[in-house]
Amino acid sequence: MGHHHPYLLFSLFFLLLFSTATADDGATILKLANSLTPLPSGWSTKSSTTFCSWQGIRCDSSKSRVTSISLSKLSVSGTLPPEISTLSELQSLSVQGNQLSGDLPSLANLTKLQHIFLDFNNFTSIPPSFFQGLTGLQTFSVGNNVNLSPWQLPTDLAQCTSLTTLTANDCQLYGSIPDVFLSLPSLQNLRLSYNNLTGVLPPSFANSGIQNLWVNNQKFGLTGSVEVIGSMTQLSQVWLHMNRFTGPIPDLTECKTIFDLQLRDNQFTGIVPASLVSLPNLVNISLSNNKFQGPVPQFPPSVITVKNEGSNKYCAGPGVPCDALVMILLEIAGGFGYPSTLSDKWDGSDACGWPLITCDVGKKNIVAVNLAKQQFTGIISPSFAKLSSLRSLYLNENNLTGSIPDSLTKLPELETLDVSNNNLSGKIPEFPSSVKLITKPGNPFLGTDVDTGSSSGGTISGPSNGGSSAGSNKILGGVIAGIIVAVVIFIVVLSFVLYKYKKRHPKSGKELKWDGGKAFFKNVVSGGGNGYNVTIALDIQSNGGDNSKNIFEDGNYSVETRLAGTFGYLAPEYAATGRVTSKVDVFAFGVVLMEIITGRKAVDDTRPEEVAHLVTWFRRILTTKENVPKVIDESLNPDEETLATIYTVAELAGHCTARDPYQRPDMGHAVNVLAPLVQQWRPASQQEDLELGADLDTDLPETLRRWQTEEGISMVSDDTSLTQTRSSAPSMSSGFANTFTSNDCR
Repeated sequence: MGHHHPYLLFSLFFLLLFSTATADDGATILKLANSLTPLPSGWSTKSSTTFCSWQGIRCDSSKSRVTSISLSKLSVSGTLPPEISTLSELQSLSVQGNQLSGDLPSLANLTKLQHIFLDFNNFTSIPPSFFQGLTGLQTFSVGNNVNLSPWQLPTDLAQCTSLTTLTANDCQLYGSIPDVFLSLPSLQNLRLSYNNLTGVLPPSFANSGIQNLWVNNQKFGLTGSVEVIGSMTQLSQVWLHMNRFTGPIPDLTECKTIFDLQLRDNQFTGIVPASLVSLPNLVNISLSNNKFQGPVPQFPPSVITVKNEGSNKYCAGPGVPCDALVMILLEIAGGFGYPSTLSDKWDGSDACGWPLITCDVGKKNIVAVNLAKQQFTGIISPSFAKLSSLRSLYLNENNLTGSIPDSLTKLPELETLDVSNNNLSGKIPEFPSSVKLITKPGNPFLGTDVDTGSSSGGTISGPSNGGSSAGSNKILGGVIAGIIVAVVIFIVVLSFVLYKYKKRHPKSGKELKWDGGKAFFKNVVSGGGNGYNVTIALDIQSNGGDNSKNIFEDGNYSVETRLAGTFGYLAPEYAATGRVTSKVDVFAFGVVLMEIITGRKAVDDTRPEEVAHLVTWFRRILTTKENVPKVIDESLNPDEETLATIYTVAELAGHCTARDPYQRPDMGHAVNVLAPLVQQWRPASQQEDLELGADLDTDLPETLRRWQTEEGISMVSDDTSLTQTRSSAPSMSSGFANTFTSNDCR
């Protein structure tokens, strides 16, 4: 029988594996039985021999592996043991409607798990790794667990690529909604109501298959625009009420399946669009307690429930047209994105009764509009040209982009137009000599072909496939030129910091190398078949020395590497998407400033989670000015004079990384903040100037032109406004206490 021994051993080995698996699943179910009170009918706490026949337990055909646990609405209390994570064949876990408590077990990497129902219990925590490896998960419901410790939806959610329903209402969620929805193509139901979510709707909502979207009743409120829902063509039920959303209702023409739209109790502005009124399947709509303007929308009889009372700013009653001047002013407000401040000030149907507007004696014509210093973004609307009696138009000290409309040259009575201290671009229209046109300071790209954006914040579109990219590359160059200017200024400022450090610590053990601002950043990006080929080059020559590439390094901290990374960030973004969003570029620049100030990386996985992300951590630091000196890179070792300047740069970094893109300044403002520091930090003697390695006798615009000539590039306009001094980005309030609120850093 010796020749039968291998088969016998194999059989015994297989039997051993089989019995071990059975014992493992049985042991886990026995652990579960001992953690529940009262014990479900037919269960045992002593033996698991017959566990596959217990109430709510299902096994596979072998009667050994658990595939389903269903204990819903049995009024049991207790906990779920961590051993549940070993049930590798588990497909469904349903324990909703009980009084279960304690920590939820990790279910990570249970790839066969499809359905998890945990709602209406008293669980106290969710492990951070809960969603890792749940590639088969289709339904996850944890709603109405009010005793959970505050938790965030992790980016690991992106691994749940089969997810169709996510229900997490009233369960202590906080923070932003993660931008992971491109990885969730099957998601249809997203229910996150009654939590403490903040921030904006994620961009990856665009073109998703979500049908039911519930994000209503957040404690402090989601913010920003809801423009993205206009591209969510599968939407049927949309609950956005009780938040702090702003801006107008987007065009909903393609959202034909919406039947229930709840927008009440937000801060929406603008005119209710015709595309909303004409939605073919709309049954329920609420618009109450917003700041809507224009005529009252008239819905067809098929819309059964309409709630439209409260604080809206409609200019006339139902069915009554608004005054023509009021409608012109609303068109103008549309160019600015219908800001809330205008809605607050502009009420009723009498244009001449609104602040910021001056009418003639007869109160029939508008002769002056003063919208200076309102922190407006967006564009100058061509509709200003409809105010035929307009004599004075003040738009200075805002954050306006785009061009000056040619139509304004046709205003017959116009005497003064002030657009200074904005970020306008394009050709300057030819106004009559009788018009006093004020464009400076500010507007560094005015008179160039650069497109600084539109009312939506500004995007720069590349050519279509096969088209010419020359014009688009010129646009890209202009946008990056603004960043280059700001970086150049900061290089000079940082040079002085390092110079002062070397003077004060001549025998420091750390090797500090700096070449007075000499750097070379070059990225050549080919965009496949799109015809993109962008070269960005800047060679800043010092007055002497060789041309070797010196880098200031402290440990693994390389200023030149970080600055080069900014450009590498912009160029691949342009090649991959065919566009550069100016507000994203500003954010990237803000991150660079933070890295230079602190000596830390943008993301440092070696640090605890709450301080690993530089932007989140640093913006919390900025809430109290006294915290800033504690986080400055020790190699800078600033004196009081230098520290005051670092405060300015830190505040600018905070503005540049604001959560809402519309709150971020443009690069022109960053230049205006940093430019004065060049003069402030000029060395006291010519010898110190030479030691620093930078020629600061030449003003900044002349220096830039010289660099352009040497490199054969032309990216920055002839703009003397760069020498203008401004203490802060004008679109933001100054001072740490007023600038960074708890809402910003939450």
